[in-house]
Amino acid sequence: MDITPRLPEGRQVVERYGAGRFRISGRAHEGSVLVTPEATLAWPVTTFAEITLESLEPLLLAGLDVLLLGCGPKLLLPPKPLKQAVRERGAVLEPMDTGAAARTFNVLMAEERRVGAALIAVE
Repeated sequence: MDITPRLPEGRQVVERYGAGRFRISGRAHEGSVLVTPEATLAWPVTTFAEITLESLEPLLLAGLDVLLLGCGPKLLLPPKPLKQAVRERGAVLEPMDTGAAARTFNVLMAEERRVGAALIAVE
């Protein structure tokens, strides 16, 4: 039985991650990325310590309800001021390891939620 969700045309799906890259909707992306259901952008963040409100700005401008933060190989908790600043912009910041964030993005996007993901590339 095929359980692949039916997705509207043009939706981004994270297909693979690892070796410092992502495969999203059939396209390879080197390094970290910002992903919305409609687009994928390069993200010049390589470590958790580099994450700032400004670095998340492209996602915050997208009017998201949920912003998934793929912290790298393991879950790290962002500073409370960052979580609060994202919340003040209308989104909930949900940190998790990059793999979990990629999988969660796919599920929430398939449910047609207003979701975005900031994904730090992992080896």
